Amino acid sequence: MPGKKAVVLLSGGVDSSTAATIARKQDFLLHALSFRYGQRHEKEIEAAKRVAAFLKIQSCLIIDFNLKAIGGSALTDRIDVPKGRSAKEISHGIPVTYVPARNTIFLSFALALCEKIGAEDIFFGANQLDYSGYPDCRKEYIRAFEQMANLATKAGVEGKSKFKIHTPLIQMTKGEIIRKGLELGLDYSLTWSCYDPTPEGLACGLCDSCQLRLKGFKEAGCKDPIRYAA
Repeated sequence: MPGKKAVVLLSGGVDSSTAATIARKQDFLLHALSFRYGQRHEKEIEAAKRVAAFLKIQSCLIIDFNLKAIGGSALTDRIDVPKGRSAKEISHGIPVTYVPARNTIFLSFALALCEKIGAEDIFFGANQLDYSGYPDCRKEYIRAFEQMANLATKAGVEGKSKFKIHTPLIQMTKGEIIRKGLELGLDYSLTWSCYDPTPEGLACGLCDSCQLRLKGFKEAGCKDPIRYAA
């Protein structure tokens, strides 16, 4: 529906940037949400701004809150980011990089923005193939949140809106995601994935996120355009 408003969760990574590109190509008027939540670095915020500008997104709101005060994750606490794990290790169990309730908080902000601007659609780059260990990236979770959104909002209860969470990447491999983004013209040099960049600002190449990204570019048959330390 040309000109229809939508909110997109934009971290600046491969998945969220590709989801935003898909939404943009569907002629949604996008309002991006990014978060400074106490994560280890600002690189992903910078990437989100670059991607938003590249896609000519209508507005880009960065919200600050502090999950570091709660901790419990290698992304917000004094816990080492796992490096050099095997594909088998990455694909099993809930990793220490899982941030407690993060996606629920993110989606709640997106829902609030939807109500404010009169949008019904949220785009979320969740992917349950590469991140099968994350409980808040599963189809069951997305549908449950969507049901809650329509029960717990003024717009939903009054029947003014029927909220829909779009997860176009949910069953795609990282290679398929990257091929789709390239097909749609996304410049992946603008994106960022590394959990633990070097002091020089290079991607570490060894954390789970870097390994999955590199594997995706290899599967897509092209070179990753960002710089790595290893």
